Amino acid sequence: MMTKGTPAGITTGAAQQTAYSVLYSISLAHLLNDMLQAVIPAIYPLIKNSFHLDFAQIGMVTLVFQLTASILQPFVGFYTDKYPKPFSLAVGMGISLLGLVSLSYASSYYWILGSVSLIGMGSSVFHPESSRVAYLASGGKRGLAQSIFQLGGNAGSALGPLLTALIVVPYGQQSVMWFTIPAILAIFILTRIGNWYKSVALPKAAKAIKEVSTGLSRRRVAISMLILLLLIFSKYFYLAGMTSYFTFYLMDKFDLSVKSAQIQLFIFLAAIAVGTFAGGPLGDKFGRKYIIWISILGAAPFTLLLPYANLFWTTILSICTGLLISSAFSAIIVYAQELMPGKVGMIAGLFFGFAFGMGGLGSALLGKLADQTSISYVFDVCSYLPLIGILTYFLPDVEKQRSAA
Repeated sequence: MMTKGTPAGITTGAAQQTAYSVLYSISLAHLLNDMLQAVIPAIYPLIKNSFHLDFAQIGMVTLVFQLTASILQPFVGFYTDKYPKPFSLAVGMGISLLGLVSLSYASSYYWILGSVSLIGMGSSVFHPESSRVAYLASGGKRGLAQSIFQLGGNAGSALGPLLTALIVVPYGQQSVMWFTIPAILAIFILTRIGNWYKSVALPKAAKAIKEVSTGLSRRRVAISMLILLLLIFSKYFYLAGMTSYFTFYLMDKFDLSVKSAQIQLFIFLAAIAVGTFAGGPLGDKFGRKYIIWISILGAAPFTLLLPYANLFWTTILSICTGLLISSAFSAIIVYAQELMPGKVGMIAGLFFGFAFGMGGLGSALLGKLADQTSISYVFDVCSYLPLIGILTYFLPDVEKQRSAA
């Protein structure tokens, strides 16, 4: 059905071709953005010793970062659904750049909190609009586009700890300044994407064909969105434990050095980056509900075994967990966008924001739990979280609903 589109409307595959150069560019920008964010948890062992922090304070650093990176995102997405801002991507990266400079010179715990909040604010501007760019450049291959976009972010998250281990750990906190170079590169890339967005994507989007409704009732859509958010909770609470405390777990259980533990974290995050790419295309082909089911619930056997494994099998199990659990997010985002057509920015902001918020809350609560019990106990508790994936059973088959409509 032809209807009048909004400036941020979604084009169908018939309305445009897949703009791979734009997808690769926004994926690279996502890599750089998330690499900068990954510096924060990667320097935890360093700042814990330098500032004599306990695990609860480390968790609070993550909470402040994740909250500033999450609370604003749905509002940014809601606003830009109505009033697209092509160059807001470069502005957001500029805010993150200021946060990195501040972090490199931070001399107190509260200064660190202020610095990470700036990086979080930059991320809150970046994610909703960059996800929209991927959607507009998809040419109808929505799962593939979201996976390419997410692949960059997860690759950046994996590179952050590795580069921190090679640069920051040997040379100290002020060497964080080296990460301003990729931030400046990202600003340049995002400015060019902003030009494409303004001159090419917006004129086409203004003439877009609106997406077909699923025909589901508001109540069913609301319940489905709640289930999706619970799945995000299980995924990101577990990932909060891994990204914030996996290095401490390995150092405590296997007596690894900081550098060796960081390399193990890099291996886990690299597995996430690899697994991310599969979720979107497989969701396009076989249905997103099945990929969500396999991704989250399928990770449960590996997470349940991990606390009882030796170092070799811990590495293997962390790789299997990363490969599986990472494939869900792209499928969840596109599934939710199809549940609520025309709300691309708001959905992206809501789910990215909720993911970051759950990561921050999880890190803070798990840090407090670690102080009261032990790091090993934290990983015992977290191992059960993927079982929440059984809720996927109650999600409707959106593809069939849209076809029927």
